[in-house]
Amino acid sequence: MLAVSSKCVRLPRALAQGKRALHDITPLSSNKAAVAQGPPGRSATTGHVATVFGCTGFLGRYVVAKLAKAGTQVIVPYRDEDEKRHLKVTGDLGQIVTMEWDLRRPDQIDECLRHSDIVYNLVGREYETKNFSYEDVHVRGAGAIASLAAQAGVDRFVHVSHLNAAHDSPSAFYRSKAAGEERVKEAFPNATIVRPAIMFGYEDRLLNNIAFWPIWWKLNDMKTKVRPAHALDVAQALANVIQMPSLAGTFNLPGPSTLSYEYLLTLVSSVTYNPATGAPSIPKPIALALAKAAQLVWWPALSPDEVIRRYIDDADVPGDWDKFGVTPDEIEEHAITVLRRYRSAENFARPVVFPATRETSSVSQAVSPPG
Repeated sequence: MLAVSSKCVRLPRALAQGKRALHDITPLSSNKAAVAQGPPGRSATTGHVATVFGCTGFLGRYVVAKLAKAGTQVIVPYRDEDEKRHLKVTGDLGQIVTMEWDLRRPDQIDECLRHSDIVYNLVGREYETKNFSYEDVHVRGAGAIASLAAQAGVDRFVHVSHLNAAHDSPSAFYRSKAAGEERVKEAFPNATIVRPAIMFGYEDRLLNNIAFWPIWWKLNDMKTKVRPAHALDVAQALANVIQMPSLAGTFNLPGPSTLSYEYLLTLVSSVTYNPATGAPSIPKPIALALAKAAQLVWWPALSPDEVIRRYIDDADVPGDWDKFGVTPDEIEEHAITVLRRYRSAENFARPVVFPATRETSSVSQAVSPPG
């Protein structure tokens, strides 16, 4: 017979479940406790419930994957049905809970976070639209989420800003990021504010954009200095916050190296085996005029504020990676993962070539990637 007594099934399961220990219990400031269960991994339960606003974006998908892989139940607020489907498989059955929301609907925001003990705000936009300005998204939106989280008694609030956030910045994007930090601090004084630099990764707007539109990265005669960080490193740092007892304050997460646009253009050219563009550097007034005219099209195009940001060096501040237990990777370690798709068929499997030095545009002989 194929049928088995239910009592025979329950006994092995009960024995395999094991016993809980004191280290499986994490006290929360709301007089509740997160109780972990099972061996570490995707099918375990950390006992935490996290809401990740902005989860459908570039960084958000990796934060959700990191949290869900550790066994945390993740609330996934979404606006477009198609933008959240790929997140469903990042966690075990029942661990990814999708909920529709709108930034201007406090009732929907409250519904998304009222059962969570930690809330992440990754909502951001690098360009303005007719429906949402920088002020709407980075200031009023961030303040509303932080305020509602405080009212709901959420234990932890993590807000993602930008390394270059400053009230006196010539960029409206950076000014709005700084104003958003102030709103968050007012509403949630013990918030963890994280300031990553520009990020690179498989779906990034850095290496992919350089490979596709190199002329727009020749602004400022390619002298602008940036400190790119790997999106997976930033996501891991954010995911590690959930295991820390308290981490209030502002923390900078720049990449391990300061690189010029000239080096990044040379890196993309050498890794893809595509010749560097011979187009001249566009003067700033002309670039601003072209970007302003480009706003007439309905699809996202380079905005005037993005042109301004191409002339701003990343802030020269020390990184706080050690507080999150993460060591950031260099951009060369992951460049081929992002850029191989831009190689021609005959060069697709050729060895990886890096620039000979970060100070010049010369290219070295074929070498293997670091690591």
